[in-house]
Amino acid sequence: MRSTVDVIVVGGGPTGLMLACELRLQGVGVVVLERLAERTGESRGRGLHARSVEIMDQRGLLERFLAVSEKFQVGGLFGGVMAAWPDGMDTAHPYGLATPQAVTERLLEERARELGAEIRRGHEVVGLDQDADGADVELADGTRLRARYLVGCDGGRSTVRKALGVGFPGEPAAVETLIGDLEFTEDRAKVAEVVERVRRSEQRFGVVPDVDGRQGVARMIVPADGVAEDRSTPPTLEEFKARLRAVAGTDFGAHSPHWLSRFGDATRQAERYRVGRVLLAGDAAHIHPPTGGQGLNLGVQDAFNLGWKLAAEVDGWAPEGLLDSYHAERHPVGARVLTNTRAQMTLLGAESGPTALRELLTRLMEFEEVNRYITGMITAVDVRYDFGAGLPDDQGGGHELLGRRLRDVPLSGGRRLYELMHEGRGLLLDRTCGGLSVDGWADRVDHVVDDKDGAVDVPALLLRPDGHVVWVGEDRRELEAALTRWWGTPTGRAQ
Repeated sequence: MRSTVDVIVVGGGPTGLMLACELRLQGVGVVVLERLAERTGESRGRGLHARSVEIMDQRGLLERFLAVSEKFQVGGLFGGVMAAWPDGMDTAHPYGLATPQAVTERLLEERARELGAEIRRGHEVVGLDQDADGADVELADGTRLRARYLVGCDGGRSTVRKALGVGFPGEPAAVETLIGDLEFTEDRAKVAEVVERVRRSEQRFGVVPDVDGRQGVARMIVPADGVAEDRSTPPTLEEFKARLRAVAGTDFGAHSPHWLSRFGDATRQAERYRVGRVLLAGDAAHIHPPTGGQGLNLGVQDAFNLGWKLAAEVDGWAPEGLLDSYHAERHPVGARVLTNTRAQMTLLGAESGPTALRELLTRLMEFEEVNRYITGMITAVDVRYDFGAGLPDDQGGGHELLGRRLRDVPLSGGRRLYELMHEGRGLLLDRTCGGLSVDGWADRVDHVVDDKDGAVDVPALLLRPDGHVVWVGEDRRELEAALTRWWGTPTGRAQ
């Protein structure tokens, strides 16, 4: 008989590795199956937005990222339109981190291994089956593995999604862009001059010399000549240089590519994020253009939402509907990202219409509320889940904090809220002088009594492990109802 692991994660990119970390934090057995034998040096994603920065802080990983990253503050970052970082953003981390994807993967893999995740490289999944008790995967070498649950984090061409037969509707690519890191010989001043000239009319072009601190290596992006039938085949060096000459009038002396790739502007989203004991996350669940730098962040945030819920299901205490709330909460978030990336691709066009729209949006971004709205959308700090449906206002249904993640706040005794969330547990932040209790749920929820003025202007609030507020108030019966809704039957009480 085959041994059964708790969860198999297919795909060892940022989404799969973040999920492995979250599951292991809850003591769930995890095997990550990654097709590549070694970590790729490609870094399509090049940064963490503010919400992902918060996530790393909530799990005690932020210092590792700060040690290898540079902070940046760009408001808007929408369709080629940038502005100053807006005032009044609801975050204690009002910045992004310029972190190459390869570095993000390395840090998350290190953490996953520290927590005890098993990561098997060079293991390609070619098929799967599931029954009422678990899922079986078939590997390219003919071996089979079984898990109680399986999560496909295996990218836009997901084998898992295809095996499930889940629809992936959307819009096909209309344009294609070439991207790569290449060595170059052109003078940097000349590069800057050409980039400034070309970008007046072509927003899908760019050259960043000495990318990621590598002297003599530039990240180059240039529109392709049409859409390739097979975008999994990278462009050749000659094809890349020909497009540089056609668009910019020079190839910058490009040579010795470190990697070359291509991407289109297709937008597609899985119809369902869960089928039985198999789930989808990251690019396996949604693909979109990289405008706004949201892809890697969206996947990491999928994993952050899913991890504790799946762990609760494995551990047997999940209340009814908890695991299904993953789709209910994250599918709308993914859909909104697809919509805003479609809008951004329109803005990046070289025609007179998109040019006029960029000029208009540039002026609108001068209004602080517009800048704050767009920045909140791109950085995902404005995400609000619908927790209050059907609840009256006096039970938290209408409270402005309900469904939102709580920013990091200072607490009494020199503590910070996010410092208390490293273990991935629920948290009751109690300012009623200890008048509330989590008895019966103490194995899953921490109780923190705080009397610091100005930290949180409510009597008490209850946070999920992902930091989203699920209850606000001071009534004990309402608190127990919220604890039961999200953490199930209390210990010692019958089902």
